[in-house]
Amino acid sequence: MDPILERIKSPKDVQKLNISELLQLTREIREFLIQTVAKTGGHLASNLGVVELTLALFKILDLPKDSIIWDVGHQTYVHKLLTGRREQLYTLRQFGGLSGFPKSSESVYDTYNTGHSSTSVSAALGMTRASELLGEDRRAVAVIGDGALTGGMAFEALNDAGTYGKNFIVILNDNEMSIAKNVGGLSRYLTNLRTRPGYFRLKSGLESGFGRIPYVGKPMIRILKAIKDSFRHLLSPSTVFEDLGFTYLGPIDGHDLPFLCHILERAKAINGPVLIHVKTKKGKGYKFAEDKPTAFHGIGAFEVETGKSGKSGESYSAVFGNCLTDLAKENEKICAVVAAMPDGTGLSGFAGAFPNRFFDVGIAEQHAVTFAAGLAKRGLKPVVALYSSFMQRAYDQVLHDVCLQNLSVVFCLDRAGLVGEDGETHQGIYDLAFLSHMPNMTVLSPANFTELSQMLSYATKEHQGPIAIRYPRGGARFDYTGMPFALGKPDILCRGENVCIFAAGPMLKTAMAVKELLEKENLTVTVVNLRTLSPLDSSEIFPFVSGHKLCVTIEDGILQGGIGEHLVSLCRQTGTPFLIKAHANGIVPQGKVEELYKLCGLDAETIVRHILQRFTKEN
Repeated sequence: MDPILERIKSPKDVQKLNISELLQLTREIREFLIQTVAKTGGHLASNLGVVELTLALFKILDLPKDSIIWDVGHQTYVHKLLTGRREQLYTLRQFGGLSGFPKSSESVYDTYNTGHSSTSVSAALGMTRASELLGEDRRAVAVIGDGALTGGMAFEALNDAGTYGKNFIVILNDNEMSIAKNVGGLSRYLTNLRTRPGYFRLKSGLESGFGRIPYVGKPMIRILKAIKDSFRHLLSPSTVFEDLGFTYLGPIDGHDLPFLCHILERAKAINGPVLIHVKTKKGKGYKFAEDKPTAFHGIGAFEVETGKSGKSGESYSAVFGNCLTDLAKENEKICAVVAAMPDGTGLSGFAGAFPNRFFDVGIAEQHAVTFAAGLAKRGLKPVVALYSSFMQRAYDQVLHDVCLQNLSVVFCLDRAGLVGEDGETHQGIYDLAFLSHMPNMTVLSPANFTELSQMLSYATKEHQGPIAIRYPRGGARFDYTGMPFALGKPDILCRGENVCIFAAGPMLKTAMAVKELLEKENLTVTVVNLRTLSPLDSSEIFPFVSGHKLCVTIEDGILQGGIGEHLVSLCRQTGTPFLIKAHANGIVPQGKVEELYKLCGLDAETIVRHILQRFTKEN
């Protein structure tokens, strides 16, 4: 048969295909995705799982007049393939290439940017009500995963949407959690029955007819509703969604393309909010991804034939997890809290060793933080491991529930600084700025694995009050043997007379490279590894500032509210000029980390050039 995928340029081309052609297209899409992601890396398992669902949506909806809001958005590779971006998919997640998430700047079919979870229902409902106010005949369909459904924002949105009296469709893509026991003939029959137009006409007619009968009409309606609800509770897992006001359809086999199209068409005709519960399999069509969906959730380049990817060296995540496990052997009060990332944060080993002290609360960062506050209130030592960019979601809980009560909660922020290919929604460059202004909060940043272990030991054994340790993705950037960690005391790697460089955590490697280049220009350099980023101890900082002609700060964080601005404010009375090297623009695109440092002016060569310009100007 002739290939179909290369003929697909837009959703209109998908709508022209018959079922036989659509089924062939599913096979071609999966093969294309496997071959492409094997070269680029990316989120493979989730995309293989939504092939039929995406095709059904493209077949039934009128895109781009209608919109699909993909929660999180890492499962939109199929969407991109079918909207004219097939030839660009080899640039996926690369600098200047296609984003791994929906991006409205890429295509009119990407109608809402996503990257973090649990946002789709809120956004789709807002767009739906906006269209109603504007008199436009447009619909926005939210596609949310079972993992994202654990986020509290999703339930806030569902609660609001349940009161909407007009058609609004939410699709629950269930690929992990056992929300329903099975996808069987009875469920299919009930779903098919309850979506027939005659069902709703009969229901409406009975209610209208009985309502006209004096005295007995309304009681009879209540009795019939009670009987219906009793059977519903026995035969269907729909209770929570229908109680919120939705018509629940499902669970449906998410790989039965003809039936998916049928149900979507029926759902469009229902007057009121509808939730379609779709069961899919992560990694569908690729054995290695089906067997190990977690490993293929976000993966680097790999061999298609074996499923093996390149082995990376030891990481900060692994060092953190191993160290915390060792510390927990000595201290039974240590607990670990994660938000659906036990593997990513390096805590799988801890979970195995101390299952009763390990708490995975799902994608619910706000709950994770306040839950940890409760643990600390009872005298335990909770360690909350989150990705830096996800910590943003719990800002108020950190401030209100932890810092204002001065509770001893340890925050370990993985993926702090630039993370690379996942782009602006995942760059961990904001944590220092928003944590450092919180009362009672201490922020640390290690330059290598040894310092991470020392800081974690201090945080769990000695520190009182909230404390955060921020560290980057991947391995150690600069290994050296320095003085043992002590709170508030920086470590001095070398001393000079002209320039003093204050480095924050892993930027110490860049600072040393800058030092070597400056020495070739006959400038002597002092390099200070700050380690404690907040609060700063002026008695430890002043001697370095006042003894140099120019001070430079290098940090992998946002400029506004960062360590550079804090140092300038602290040391203004010295009169020493400062050069702050940080992310001046809070939006950093995707690409390899080295490329992005250069783009942001945080590579050694650019920093040296700016230092020489300032040094010449000031002297």
